[in-house]
Amino acid sequence: MQVELKSDERIDQLYRDDIQIIQSPSVFSFSLDAVLLANFAEVKKASKTKIVDLCSGNGAVGLFLSKKTAGHVTMVEIQSRLAEMAMRSIQLNDLTDRYDVYNMPLKDALTKINADSIDNIVCNPPYFEDLPSSKKNPNEHLALARHELTTSLEEVLQVSQKMLKMNGKLFLVHRPDRLPEILTKLVKNRLAPKRIQFAHSHAGDEANMVLIEAIKDGKPNGTRILPPIVIYEGLEYSKAIKELLYGNSTD
Repeated sequence: MQVELKSDERIDQLYRDDIQIIQSPSVFSFSLDAVLLANFAEVKKASKTKIVDLCSGNGAVGLFLSKKTAGHVTMVEIQSRLAEMAMRSIQLNDLTDRYDVYNMPLKDALTKINADSIDNIVCNPPYFEDLPSSKKNPNEHLALARHELTTSLEEVLQVSQKMLKMNGKLFLVHRPDRLPEILTKLVKNRLAPKRIQFAHSHAGDEANMVLIEAIKDGKPNGTRILPPIVIYEGLEYSKAIKELLYGNSTD
């Protein structure tokens, strides 16, 4: 389906899955963390599956799941411009029959989404706490996407726990320096960490992203640490990242 682009927008593509996303450098553009999260998320495949993408931005993570599931995906995004971009990207990919977008704060999402009804949640939340010392982007859209100005890690986990069915799964990407806080708050909210994977810019570098899977009311033990993801080999993407972006045909 053809959609109209605003003056500052472009269409980018995840070539491996032939998914097109409307981007805007002045409002929001997805980056590699969205691709890694969608790849990491082991969502259910059946058409009756219910999936929620919290803090969905322009809808990239949820849309990247479209080839992994036949289920219904609901996006929740507080910024009206981003929610509208996500809706147009859904139309662009002819997915209006099983995708929808709620433009609202996370705390209000349970007025639209029933408690204990969701199979899987994906979330790429703001990474940085709202501290007096925090340097924030003067662009309000970018500041909201990166800093916990309208939500928090605690709220994300509280809402996730309420939405998920028993044994439903949350898939989260975040910063490794907040991992102790994340693990503590997961357990506090009845979400048992089950898989953890770190991403590193280069082999030998410290991790700069962490991917986490947690299960609602899961058993407390049995957490697995997966092999790390290395993003670059020299100045180029690693073979693994090229395959995620372009498929197996790229050398």
